This record gives sequence, structure tokens and C-alpha cells, in this order.
Amino acid sequence: MSGHSKWAQIKRQKAVNDQTRGKRFSKLGREIAVAARQGGGDPSFNPRLRTAIANAKAENMPAANIERAVQRGTGALPGVTFEEVTFEGYGPGGVAMYLECVTDNNNRTVAEIRHIMSKMGGNLGQSGSVAWMFERKGQIYLDAGRYDEELALESALAAGAEDVRTEDGVHVLTTSVADFHAVQDALREQGVDFDEAELAMLPSTTVEVKGREAVRLMKLVTAIEEQDDVLKLYSNFEVDDEAFATLDG
Repeated sequence: MSGHSKWAQIKRQKAVNDQTRGKRFSKLGREIAVAARQGGGDPSFNPRLRTAIANAKAENMPAANIERAVQRGTGALPGVTFEEVTFEGYGPGGVAMYLECVTDNNNRTVAEIRHIMSKMGGNLGQSGSVAWMFERKGQIYLDAGRYDEELALESALAAGAEDVRTEDGVHVLTTSVADFHAVQDALREQGVDFDEAELAMLPSTTVEVKGREAVRLMKLVTAIEEQDDVLKLYSNFEVDDEAFATLDG
């Protein structure tokens, strides 16, 4: 199984409780604000903002929250200014970890990420230390309970996707970065609804982690994901369901 996709599925299941949802809204709001700051507040002319808003709506983020996030990004609403930063490092078992963060205080974020990593069996590396192990791709997620595999494949190919795979009840459509937004628009024109879309860092190879190392890794992954400034975490781990089950505790 893919560590990233399995973990993404678990996060969706965990998001049902109010505390997790509130944290998720905060991170979605930061992504919206950054997108609006970089490309303007009109989603019709800002594909990144359009995707960020669609993802927020898929998580049932209130419209008022979305609007405030857009206004913070464009400067129409006073507030903190967020910037995008990335961190790279290694976790237990030698797995590569690539973190995308949105922060209003880079020094604080660096210190907190380093503390989490060193405390829980990982270590923060220099820029470029693991990025070469990943490739940037677009990923679009369709509910396999709503669309069967044949329909998902036909729709994906017609829209211009590069690949389709099905796992854990989700069809994952992969696109190039250049075609990411065009494929989304083509799916909408076909009347195909998707749950979420993102530009992701996909590992070129994976590392299998077992036993206690796998449990330690899962605890580290959870701690990093819960850090407020971490928007997305990508890794190249492969672990079994027993290790994932430790997250329920």
C-alpha cells in the first residue's frame, strides 16, 4: 500500500471530530490566503485559489471563513501575513519526509519542527536533502463508491489525466503539473464531482518500515501533521495495517 494515500484516507476519517475539523479549517484558510495573495482574490482568474476554495467546500468549511481567508490574502482584511516554507528530513526507518508549511513566523516554525523531529526519532535535513526523491504531480480524488472503476478511467482519460489507480475506496487521478487545473475543469464539464485535488510530491521509490520502527514513524507523522503550520507532509514509507492501527490509540 502507499503510505501517503493510506495516511490521507485516515486523515479524512479522523476529520469527523470538531477539534480536528477546526484545525483543518485553519490550514485550509492559510492555503486560501496564500493563493489569494499570489494570484488575486477572483477564483475565476486564479486556478490555485479556485482549487483551494473547492477543497475547503468539500470539507464543509463555512462560506464566511472562506471569504475572510480570501480577504486576508488580498489585504482587504487586516491580519497576519503568511509565507510558504518547506522542510526536509528523515524519520525512523530512514524514510524521507518533505513538509510544506504556511507560517507567519518562520523562526518559530523551524524550532517547533526541529523539536518534534529530534524528540520522536527523526532529524531535520538541509534544503534539497530529500526533494530529489519526489516528483511534483497533480492528484484528483474521486469517490469509488459513487463512480465505478470503468467510468473513472473513461472520465480521467477524456479529461487528460496521466494515470488512474484505485485504493481504499478512492480513485486517484494523476496529472502533470501543467495539466492539473485543465483536467479539473474538464471533469467538471463532464459533470464529474471530485472530493479533493492537490499538487502533491510523489516518491520515486518507497521504503518498507516494520515493527517498532513503524510504530515510531506513525507517531512522528501524527505529531508533524498536528503542528499548526504544517499544511502537507509527504513521505515514502510503506507500513502494514497494524502500524496504522496504532493511530487509533
